[in-house]
Amino acid sequence: QRFSTNTLPKWPLAQPFRFLAHNGEINTITGNRNWAQARRTKFANELIPDLDELGPLVNRVGSDSSSMDNMLELMVTGGIDLFRGLRMIIPPAWQNVETMDADLRAFYEYNSMHMEPWDGPAGVVLTDGRHAVCLLDRNGLRPARWVTTKNGYITLASEIGVWDYQPEDVIAKGRVGPGQILAVDTETGQVLDTESIDSRLKSRHPYKLWLRKHAQRIKATLEDRDHGSAFYDPDQLKQYMKMFQVTFEERDQVLRPLGEQGQEAVGSMGDDTPMAVLSQRVRSPYDYFRQQFAQVTNPPIDPLREAIVMSLEICLGAERNIFSESPEHATRVILSSPVISPAKWRALMNLDRPGFDRHVIDMNYDESLGLEAAVRNMADQAEEAVRAGKVLLVLSDRHIAPGKLPAHAALVTGAVHHRLTEKGLRCDCNILVETATARDPHHYAVLLGFGASAVYPFLAYEVLGDLIRTGEVLGDLYEVFKYYRKGISKGLLKILSKMGISTVASYRGAQLFEAVGLADEVTELCFRGVASRIQGARFVDIESEQKLLSFEAWNNRKPIQQGGLLKFVYGGEYHAYNPDVVRTLQEAVQQGNYAKYKEYSTLVDTRPVSMIRDLLKVKESATPIALDQVEPLESIFKRFDAAGISLGALSPEAHEALAEAMNRLGGRSNSGEGGEDPARYGTIKSSKIKQVATGRFGVTPEYLVNAEVLQIKVAQGAKPGEGGQLPGGKVNGLIAKLRYAVPGVTLISPPPHHDIYSIEDLAQLIYDLKQVNPKALVSVKLVAEAGVGTIAAGVAKAYADLITISGYDGGTGASPLTSIRYAGAPWELGLAETHQTLRGNDLRGKVRVQTDGGLKTGLDVIKAAILGAESFGFGTAPMVALGCKYLRICHLNNCATGVATQNDKLRKDHFIGTVEMVMNFFTYVAEETREWLAKLGVRSLEELIGRTDLLEMLPGETAKQGNLDLSPLLASAHIPADKPQFCQVPKNPPFDEGLLAEKMVAMAKDAIAGKTGGEFELNIGNCDRSIGARISGEIARVHGNQGMNGAPITFRFKGTAGQSFGVWNAGGLHLRLEGDANDYVGKGMTAGKIVITPPAGSPFATEDSAIIGNTCLYGATGGKLFATGTAGERFAVRNSGAHAVVEGTGDHCCEYMTGGFVCVLGKTGYNFGSGMTGGFAYVLDMDNGFYDRVNHELVEIQRINNEAMEAYRSHLESVLAEYVEETGSEWGQNLLENLDDYLRKFWLVKPKAASLKSLLSSTRANPQ
Repeated sequence: QRFSTNTLPKWPLAQPFRFLAHNGEINTITGNRNWAQARRTKFANELIPDLDELGPLVNRVGSDSSSMDNMLELMVTGGIDLFRGLRMIIPPAWQNVETMDADLRAFYEYNSMHMEPWDGPAGVVLTDGRHAVCLLDRNGLRPARWVTTKNGYITLASEIGVWDYQPEDVIAKGRVGPGQILAVDTETGQVLDTESIDSRLKSRHPYKLWLRKHAQRIKATLEDRDHGSAFYDPDQLKQYMKMFQVTFEERDQVLRPLGEQGQEAVGSMGDDTPMAVLSQRVRSPYDYFRQQFAQVTNPPIDPLREAIVMSLEICLGAERNIFSESPEHATRVILSSPVISPAKWRALMNLDRPGFDRHVIDMNYDESLGLEAAVRNMADQAEEAVRAGKVLLVLSDRHIAPGKLPAHAALVTGAVHHRLTEKGLRCDCNILVETATARDPHHYAVLLGFGASAVYPFLAYEVLGDLIRTGEVLGDLYEVFKYYRKGISKGLLKILSKMGISTVASYRGAQLFEAVGLADEVTELCFRGVASRIQGARFVDIESEQKLLSFEAWNNRKPIQQGGLLKFVYGGEYHAYNPDVVRTLQEAVQQGNYAKYKEYSTLVDTRPVSMIRDLLKVKESATPIALDQVEPLESIFKRFDAAGISLGALSPEAHEALAEAMNRLGGRSNSGEGGEDPARYGTIKSSKIKQVATGRFGVTPEYLVNAEVLQIKVAQGAKPGEGGQLPGGKVNGLIAKLRYAVPGVTLISPPPHHDIYSIEDLAQLIYDLKQVNPKALVSVKLVAEAGVGTIAAGVAKAYADLITISGYDGGTGASPLTSIRYAGAPWELGLAETHQTLRGNDLRGKVRVQTDGGLKTGLDVIKAAILGAESFGFGTAPMVALGCKYLRICHLNNCATGVATQNDKLRKDHFIGTVEMVMNFFTYVAEETREWLAKLGVRSLEELIGRTDLLEMLPGETAKQGNLDLSPLLASAHIPADKPQFCQVPKNPPFDEGLLAEKMVAMAKDAIAGKTGGEFELNIGNCDRSIGARISGEIARVHGNQGMNGAPITFRFKGTAGQSFGVWNAGGLHLRLEGDANDYVGKGMTAGKIVITPPAGSPFATEDSAIIGNTCLYGATGGKLFATGTAGERFAVRNSGAHAVVEGTGDHCCEYMTGGFVCVLGKTGYNFGSGMTGGFAYVLDMDNGFYDRVNHELVEIQRINNEAMEAYRSHLESVLAEYVEETGSEWGQNLLENLDDYLRKFWLVKPKAASLKSLLSSTRANPQ
């Protein structure tokens, strides 16, 4: 079964293309297409005459693969060597690899000056007619395994076992790693590997010499400690702060933490303010943009633990013809980051070398001119300057004056970028922005995304300088500014990584935003190509808001504003959970008073327009029906879920109260991503929905079988594209035990699910879950963004039973502030798009659709049902019902109401919540829903789903609102009327019936029931997926995770196992495989044993041959894995307790490990032990290169051949002995017999925070 990702399937998109036969997912495609269009003047070439007449050289309408194919074809036809072309389009991660050969690094640096990477998870397979080539992206996010046999065949595929060769005919097996190439020259029969291709490429020209002569790095020097800011006096600073809307709140909550700690401030709860277009206050144009993020079809990157692949380096200078290579091509100025320090800005402004002429464009304009004309005028100036040979275009809003207005930097940057692209001048210059508007990471992202190369935030520096002068911030200017830049850079990396992008060069100009509430006239001129689905603010609206600011700026009596975007301030921005709303709701549920609840719902339903749904009015029926004709409360309760909030974010009392209330009503509560106490299983306090999130905390087979719904949390409304976060102060003994982690250590889940790098992978995880618990429904939680409908269609095809669409205003226990404010769209947009797309593709009848995010009243439920939802999730409201006062301090562990803290005293003294309060809330919402149904003349919610004819648009309360067009939400004319509006089936069963797994259960049924053990033999093929899950589920249902340990059942297999071999392995299940296995071996295992050995008589050396795939032991909590051969990328990622021995691994081994131990008897890849806070590893280092391949941030490495380490020596010896006994490995036998010789080659890797004494005692597997 194939999926077409991010595009709906069409015949013209079927592969192979002219060169490419397979790629993956290019996340930067919008930018790559824009730059290909901008670079068209740099493609002149005598081999391709009449180039101008060929029209778009890279198509903009096909799939990402077809555009990449066009680019490669253009390069090769124009005479570029195939391999150089590939390395320009998909370079490996070269910026941070210290051990890379200097000439090779120079080759990559030189070529990076002429083409930005086409970045994303790609396993590219292609041919130019002579070479057959496979190449992996820099992150290695796609599997590629190869086998060479005696008859001279080499087979490469995304999994092993695709054809039946005889084991004794195999000469070698391996895999293509991150950034590596494997090619076969079909004319000479030669196999080319990465090293031979790279050494040919790097020696074509003296790249290193060219760079040394012509490229210039602008570096900070020690003399630059003077900060270089001409400080404004207090009155001037006040004018600037008012003109550019810097409030006290932003100064203290945003800028100050950046300057003091070098990282963004953490906040909690969600964003409950109106979107910028709905707001009645002045809002910055940046606020209209929502960051796009990767979900399902491509993964976000982990910027904390995989920073090695990321880079913010940027080049300035005019580009030259891409087809020729000359020393002059290296005439560039290199900046290490687009966030510029005062000293570097001075150096740029004083650059005196040919090819770097400057032209300054003032972004302040005469009021009489009008904003739109002014912006066009600035674009004209830019065009003239570039035609006159200017290379650095400086856009500055520094010179404000009475009678003038500053045009917003984002508008001008976008307009100039698009004008120059259109005229073919864009690659002859760079846009530098000197602006007061850039202050938090999102502001920089918008400027870079619309074409800026670098930003100088002069007002941010001024405000920080003022904080130092008044003594509010301690430290010298140089240090504080450095911290500020560090914090912004971290924030930028996070925004890039949300979209799965590694380099800022690929992000620049890629426009990865959705505009919510900008009129076409604005997007056409300044942000061409950005999705803006509902119209909204025009130039006059933006200008009239700037006039208000300008009036205040020049009026000395007007104070600087308090703010109120982050927290509620009287007289500030409207907050949906303001003190009045919170108070009335709590009074209603505490008194059990429905009339009081109606006061609350009136407050909510008649608030100033804050959400899109507030502009949609329900049409009441001319013939209402009596209340007793409407479906009863009980059937409405079944449609209510409490949204996933982890135990850890919530106190145990609050978490259990929610679960018990939902169970008593007949709804469902959600465990969240922190596991659940096994003592609650099978009681009224057990959550019916169990969540599987990226950290896999506490996910064991017993956890999975104790659920009615298993929810895969792909993204969270408050911070899509990022993982959950639990501050160390909240990780007490109980929380650490449930999460298999170390007490007191902050837990930040990885942004991606390491087993979902594509939609096929999601289908595999859904299958894994349906195997372990066939009775459960599988739900996938997505966040609203433009294009979520297409993703939801893919999720339905992957056999999910439920899809949740979350809005941007969902809550969170801890998250960086910019994530809470700028990512994700309103659920109204996402839900309508999902419902329409599923109906259009005839999939709506197969899945249930749910929505959550800021739902508060019965009217919200009615509107959500009309837009297509069958069930409804409530997160924040039930918390408020339990006593939460919305203080936004969940992340500090000192919640004053005891709801969101682990502090025993606060919980004992202040938690007043009861099960009844939560039940009252849901009862009142359901009762109000029934009242609305009666008014509409509809008997049940089911009849209401999709009935968009019952909604009409309101005119709005402001000019901006009046210009909105919500008709896309209500459209259904393009879909045949007979397509179902809601789910028609109890389940969405997978196509693969899992016959081998059913056979295993039948064979071992009696052994499980009687705890008698037994041995069985079977053959296996790579279509047999998730083997072990089905039987582990049966074991866990009867005996729990560890109950069968004493009477193990052993299955012996021969052949090649499909994906997820040994997934969720329970205690007492031993799997032995003679052959090979694919990705995800032992994922989520909790006990038992998995042993994988090559077929008897295999002639190859096991320590050089791949035997298992990528991401093995992901989220494992116990058990043992022995594999005689090497593993792929991310081995033992998030391991929290398993013991493993392998003979080599790929990159990112032991990433974010919190327990267990790993022994690697051979070579590892880069970034070993990144984020590792528990457990330890032994690594055999034969080439003495291991030190450079470790990520030293959290771990330290030491030798074990001295007296102090004798305990470890004997432990290692026993590990080797057990490994050899289980596998018969020749390499292991050799090490064991000659341990004295090899011992000095072993390293012990351990977390810096762990003491040597405690390590060994913690390995004794801790059964629950």
